[in-house]
Parts: sequence; C-alpha cells; structure tokens
Amino acid sequence: MEKMTMTRRWSWTLVAGLGLALALTSGCQTWTSGMTLPSGRYLEHPPQYIPEGPVFPLTRELARMEEAQPFGGVPAGQVPPGGFR
Repeated sequence: MEKMTMTRRWSWTLVAGLGLALALTSGCQTWTSGMTLPSGRYLEHPPQYIPEGPVFPLTRELARMEEAQPFGGVPAGQVPPGGFR
C-alpha cells in the first residue's frame, strides 16, 4: 500500500512541476515593478495598420459650426493667423 501512495505522490509532483514549468516558460505578459511588459515574442507579430484619423474628429459638429458662420471668417477648428485674442 505504501508503494502505491509513493507512486501517486511522485506522479502528482511530476504533474505539478510540469505545470509550473509550462506556466513560467509560456509567452504571456509579465507584471513587474509596476509595469505590464509584453512577452519576449512581441517582435514576431506583424505590425497593425491604424489609419490616420481626421484633423478634427467631430465631423458633424464641425459641419454645423461651419454652417453657422455667416461671414466666412476663419473656418471652425482652425486657429486664426494672429492666434487667440
């Protein structure tokens, strides 16, 4: 009976050791010194393309402001040549 208990203990120890080794060597994010760092394989991933957004992101609001300017002064969303007064 004692040999069977020792065999089970060794098998559970082996499974726990393999699980711990797998968790430590997997490529997931690491949190250390208050920073979240990427895995060591982050340079192997292809870059993502993020298209450039408009200069003034609120397009509907910009269109309404431009409609509301009766004399066609400085277009909304732009700074006048002399700066703010």
